[in-house]
Amino acid sequence: MKLALLSDIHANLQAFEACLADARARGATQFALLGDLVGYGADPVAVVRRAMAMAESGAWLVRGNHDELACHPPSAPSGALGEMTAQWTHDQLSASERQFVDHLPLMHRDGSCLLVHASVDAPSRWHYVYDERGAAASMQAAQALDPDIHHVFGGHVHRQMLFYRGHAGTLMPFMPTPDAAIPVPLHRRWLATIGSVGQPRDGRTDAMYALFDRERLRLTFVRVPYDVGAAAAAIRAAGLPEFFAERLGQGI
Repeated sequence: MKLALLSDIHANLQAFEACLADARARGATQFALLGDLVGYGADPVAVVRRAMAMAESGAWLVRGNHDELACHPPSAPSGALGEMTAQWTHDQLSASERQFVDHLPLMHRDGSCLLVHASVDAPSRWHYVYDERGAAASMQAAQALDPDIHHVFGGHVHRQMLFYRGHAGTLMPFMPTPDAAIPVPLHRRWLATIGSVGQPRDGRTDAMYALFDRERLRLTFVRVPYDVGAAAAAIRAAGLPEFFAERLGQGI
């Protein structure tokens, strides 16, 4: 079975559709959405409705911090970027759509895999897994839950990275190359941040996701071109901050 892992869609319908089409073309039969369906982008309703339909068809979903913000926008916004579209997104979504998002779990377990938006270590506190220290905390928390968990998949950081434990127990970071299948055997423990579908932040505009071949135990990080101009135009047409349109074209 090939599992398509998509995270941080951020209401970018154009990027979402491009990644779904690419994953299906590569033979994906199971889909997982790892949080932040909404926030920043112009199409929260379309994205959430697509996610709801996917869930009905068996897709696995977890909740992200922007999903939570959209369901419970702050009464006194601090001015943080993440809060700037929270109330707008809240108002766009129907009560049933908000209820769906609000009741998504923080984690999902299937076999050797554990899915989480941020870190398994206190998932509701939204810790970023940028480096070996953060990866170690998340991996240790996963192992404490169940020693049979060998693959932790998350998003949140908007970058693609792989961490694994070497023979001596040392945690090793690995920068993946797009479209290169990486063996991830069960005699080691692995943590991958799969990047962002809707808002890459590595200086490139192509959308990100990952494909896990669960039979061959191979993980492929993928980049997908999409209509960035249309996504940016939708943000402007919605009257959202110009910066959110501009950053799509800069990959920041």
